Amino acid sequence: MEDADFTDEFCRFIQAAIPSVEAAELLIALARRPDAELSPAAALRELSRGGTLSEAQAAGLLETFQARGLVARGGGGFRYAPATSELRAHAEMLAQAYNQRPVTLIRILYALRDSRIQSFAEAFRLRKRR
Repeated sequence: MEDADFTDEFCRFIQAAIPSVEAAELLIALARRPDAELSPAAALRELSRGGTLSEAQAAGLLETFQARGLVARGGGGFRYAPATSELRAHAEMLAQAYNQRPVTLIRILYALRDSRIQSFAEAFRLRKRR
């Protein structure tokens, strides 16, 4: 995986659907068990290391993933089910980046979050009158 693999489209996907490192880890954990329907508590247990997410936070992320077309909700919980091949490709790229280039991925996650904060702050910046 090269830096060129972090395309503008992939970065837009991250910005729209992956608000944090914990969210990336949760989606990757769901993708490892595509046939399983998991409750938020069960999804947390799938994380490879002890995470910092609460069950309520995990439920919120799962709802976000559902709204973005990454997971489907069934009777037993949520399951990994990207709505389009493009979403599936981006989710696979996310897992690959997490495994092969975690520092780069984390930097991108924080940079994209910071740019959203900066854009929000700029909207309220007072302009000098001439």
